[in-house]
Amino acid sequence: MADDTKTAIRAFIIENFLFGDDNQPLPDDMSLIDNDLVDSTGILELVGYIEKEFGFKVEDREIVPANLDSIARILAYVDSKRAK
Repeated sequence: MADDTKTAIRAFIIENFLFGDDNQPLPDDMSLIDNDLVDSTGILELVGYIEKEFGFKVEDREIVPANLDSIARILAYVDSKRAK
């Protein structure tokens, strides 16, 4: 299930922030913020996607780079929320 989740997250990022260009490398641990792939508006798009796709509410206090700054961190965050 984690692989499906990671694939879905990666596909969303490529489609919405790289405009479908999957030719550039996108390592799981690459910072989306530091590499200018996601800005504050993009974070809100990402939160909306997570809530809709995975069926839980992202609390304001959870909207931090530790949860949303890379594919690996997003995956860990989604998995931790699902475990509750």
